Amino acid sequence: MSNTHFYPNGTPGQPWGDAERAQWRAAQQRQRSYHDDVVAALEGLEERFEVVQYGQLDYAPDHYPLFAVVSHEWNPALPTALITGGVHGYETSGVHGALQFLDQHAEAYAGRINLIVAPCVSPWGYERIQRWNPDAIDPNRSFRGEGLIEEAAALMRWMAARGDTLLVHMDLHETTDSDLQEFDPARCARDGIALVPDIIPDGFYVIGNSEDPQPAFQQALIAAVEKVTHIAPADANGELIGMPLQSPGVVWGESRSIGACAGFTDALYATTTEVYPDSPRTSPRECNAAQVTAVCAGLDYALADR
Repeated sequence: MSNTHFYPNGTPGQPWGDAERAQWRAAQQRQRSYHDDVVAALEGLEERFEVVQYGQLDYAPDHYPLFAVVSHEWNPALPTALITGGVHGYETSGVHGALQFLDQHAEAYAGRINLIVAPCVSPWGYERIQRWNPDAIDPNRSFRGEGLIEEAAALMRWMAARGDTLLVHMDLHETTDSDLQEFDPARCARDGIALVPDIIPDGFYVIGNSEDPQPAFQQALIAAVEKVTHIAPADANGELIGMPLQSPGVVWGESRSIGACAGFTDALYATTTEVYPDSPRTSPRECNAAQVTAVCAGLDYALADR
């Protein structure tokens, strides 16, 4: 274990208190616009889909309406899929991949499956290119109970009130160099624990819910995405991010028990997608395309398997 890269906030070995969280929060600067990048894009979709505000985040002086896009021609006799992006706001292709799917592909599924797409679950994090919410809490560990923070709670409340039975839930993520350079050191400093450096996989992979991994579904995503971008190889231990490789590009991890977004629903087919945008072998456009391809492959597999 090593504290070589200890985060410059707080005292090594001591968890953060309110003062340290406030110091961290004050250092987070807005770097892009949720309204310009996401809300404006959703406004452009209003004639083709139903755009619903399901909640709002109030982080004075900032206020963020939370939106989901729902199929216009909703048919309760059809299966339903939920696509979520931007649970970690800094993971850009999760947000823009979801928006690209809506603009370019979602209408092709009309009459076959009902769609719900929440493209940016954590807009404060999106604007600041940050993993956490303003209280230094990880949204993707907060989808448990009734939701530990409002980013999770708002979506969970709305989905519970709708009462949809989901066939598919795909949560779109990235694994980035900043995980090693910024977010892992920050997490260990926040929790007062030693930093153990991890290995960032170079390429696309998926994390199936270990509670019910549906391996053939996960493999179908890899088969589709490998035509678009490269798939992450296992490390020297036969693992990706500390999880045993089950098949090329596929690992299984706890989801519901840790409060991950992909585990809060009872969808039969659930996954967390991961791309590596910092690879010299890819580009932002390719990362977005990988997310879109994965979503389409997941929907196609689920519909073919009915």
